[in-house]
Amino acid sequence: MASTTTSATSAQTGRAGRNAWTVILCWITVLLEGYDLVVLGAIIPTLLKTHHLGMTAADATTIATLSLVGVAVGAVLVGPLADRLGRRLLLIGSVVVFSLFTILVPLADSVTMFALLRLVAGLGLGACMPVSLTMMAEHMPAGRRARASTLTMTGYHTGAVITSLLALQVTDNWQVLFYILGVVGFLVAAVQWFRLPESEAFVQAKQVSGDRRVPFTELLKPAYLRAGIGVWLASFMGLLLVYGLNTWLPKLMNDAGYPVPTAVTQLLVLNLGGVVGLVLGGFVADRRGIKGTALAWFGAAVLMLACLSVKMDSDLLLNTVVFFTGVFVFSAQVLVYAYVTQYYPAAIRGTALGSASGIGRIGSIIGPSITGALVAAGIGHPWGFYFFAVVAVLGLLAVLTLPRTAEHAEAEAPTTGG
Repeated sequence: MASTTTSATSAQTGRAGRNAWTVILCWITVLLEGYDLVVLGAIIPTLLKTHHLGMTAADATTIATLSLVGVAVGAVLVGPLADRLGRRLLLIGSVVVFSLFTILVPLADSVTMFALLRLVAGLGLGACMPVSLTMMAEHMPAGRRARASTLTMTGYHTGAVITSLLALQVTDNWQVLFYILGVVGFLVAAVQWFRLPESEAFVQAKQVSGDRRVPFTELLKPAYLRAGIGVWLASFMGLLLVYGLNTWLPKLMNDAGYPVPTAVTQLLVLNLGGVVGLVLGGFVADRRGIKGTALAWFGAAVLMLACLSVKMDSDLLLNTVVFFTGVFVFSAQVLVYAYVTQYYPAAIRGTALGSASGIGRIGSIIGPSITGALVAAGIGHPWGFYFFAVVAVLGLLAVLTLPRTAEHAEAEAPTTGG
């Protein structure tokens, strides 16, 4: 009896250790993505000021767009591969790809090569988030998957803050930012190779389905089509809001008549709200249901965005509204990912999450473009916020169409305790 108890305790300890490594390594991987997706914006002013490789503003826009295109394509492609080959292998491979091509970026000898390297790095980068979210969710009981998704995404904002702080220190030596990211990425991949376990849910699903390929068309079958369309639309609208606001909020605030320091400060306040919203949103969703919480979050986002269209005389009131805009907008998007991890079975979960992320990335490209056109037309304020409010309404309607619960019960048992 004592021997059996000791064996059980030993197994639980080993499992806890594996789960801890999964949480840490997936969070750090998402942190690297947050770092990378902000780094280009942080150095563009320097690249243009120094005329690096003869780069123009139009070149910089093309490079930024291609980076996002690479991320979108990588997110879509990785899903079926992760469901066929495994989460662990795909995550490590993705980190290696974006680390390698990130280190090469400062060595580019032309604008074309610079853009190509960013595109390929984006392919690896885009694969990281959906696989990380999938692994985190599969190492949590079903009742804690919303928190798994939202807490993982706090790494994204942490990476963005680190990039901003480092960019202030290195000034014209922007190459250092890419070298740091590439080296750290390789170190993370090495630790993942030795410490990151495969998802037990994937292993169980593989034993049932064998070596069956998981094409994207699996998501178009009647059993999943309704959820798929709702998730894709909600993800598109959510990432449109996230990227549109992060790109243009300071300019929209300045156009509204707020001084530049106040306008720039709002970006920090917005992202602080985003971190709080991620923690709060995951906790509420696990207790009250992911769909209902996502509806409430998108609804609150509509209200906050509409309020921002009104000029406020009180800095405290402005900061409060911007803070709560971040609370609801950023976590509303991530709750869509959480829904995917709970609704879809392990056999196609990676494919579903990759498609949601990839299609959502199209919104991340379109959002800043439309908002930029409104700013160029001289109507950024208030029409930029009207536009964002309408997008949040569309996101809410998309979530409304989602099935509340999965008709396809989870095949895998939770692999962890509470």
